[in-house]
Amino acid sequence: MLASSDQAVAQYATWTENNDARNAVWCIGNNSAIPKRIQAVDDRLTADTAFLMANQGTHMLWRGDFQNARQLLNALARRIDKKKKRPTGLRPQEAFNLHRLTQSQRARLLNTLLIELNPDCSIDLRRAPDVSQAYTTVFGEPKERFLLSLRALQGIIGAYEWRRKGIVIPALQGSIHVHYGVFSPIRGEYIDLVANAPLPEKISQAFDIGTGSSVLAAILARRGVPRIIATDIDDRALACAQENIARLGVDSQVSLQSSNLFPQGQSELIVCNPPWLPARPTSPIEHAIYDPDSQMLKGFIQGLPRHLTADGEAWLIMSDLAEHLGLRSRDFLLDLISQAGLSVKGRLDARPKHPKAFDIRDPLHEARSAEITSLWRLARL
Repeated sequence: MLASSDQAVAQYATWTENNDARNAVWCIGNNSAIPKRIQAVDDRLTADTAFLMANQGTHMLWRGDFQNARQLLNALARRIDKKKKRPTGLRPQEAFNLHRLTQSQRARLLNTLLIELNPDCSIDLRRAPDVSQAYTTVFGEPKERFLLSLRALQGIIGAYEWRRKGIVIPALQGSIHVHYGVFSPIRGEYIDLVANAPLPEKISQAFDIGTGSSVLAAILARRGVPRIIATDIDDRALACAQENIARLGVDSQVSLQSSNLFPQGQSELIVCNPPWLPARPTSPIEHAIYDPDSQMLKGFIQGLPRHLTADGEAWLIMSDLAEHLGLRSRDFLLDLISQAGLSVKGRLDARPKHPKAFDIRDPLHEARSAEITSLWRLARL
């Protein structure tokens, strides 16, 4: 749930409907600027007209049947995704930049279909679902009517279901329940690497940097590490982590700290799975994937000599997708390690298991299919 300070700064969207001037709070969950043009629409709106309106920058406030709105959104997605000839001869970085631009444009168009919710989170549309529990779990109780894109609402509902059901992690013999806005540990290869890497012979404490859902801290606890300090700077992540370590029964071993990278002191083992692509995130959840100018990677490696014991180990878990996309070289990583006064003690590799690695229709398929996730075992010189 967002902090009260996040909820207090209300911004309003305005429009005219039935010759009346209206307004409603523009929900922060939209992750976009307040619309300049809003037009009320209903079941008479065709997908072709909606597609034209979206491209012209008009937001459509839905007043018809809720399930028809879902169908319209799907129809818009089909028009946006209509097969076009993919440019050939692009370098990997050019293909990545084009993919990012295409995804951003797609999100912008799909987010033009809006739903109005009442202060109790009810929706005054035929066949509308009860979304109050899903919404208030994330954003708390609203005080006024508000507008939310249907796409964002679907994301909130989906995230709530994932949180409720949990994600089974075989290495934990349990589940991780992920909060809205926290990265989900659905890529099992990096978890398995941490579950199977050899622990230092003598270990009394470990640091888990950027813990997120706390899945890696929990893995270390299951492996018998007596004390783990897990850090993060995101309040949502810390709340999610606290819930998971309590549910898994490892809260006596794992403590949480709000910190940018390292806690105070030194440790025999320091683990970090930083964002793996040096690019700018466009939404809060993307901070787990995109690391502008490799800032977190640099901060982690450069800070290790101060926080790693003389005979300790740091586990850097990194995908090499950035290398295959031409966004960062292997030499960049190796130079960063060397300049920090560290050596590579060993490396464990894993091939990707996620569906995109095997989807030949994906515009980044060549890079994804070659991707390797590695656990780099680093030590002080």
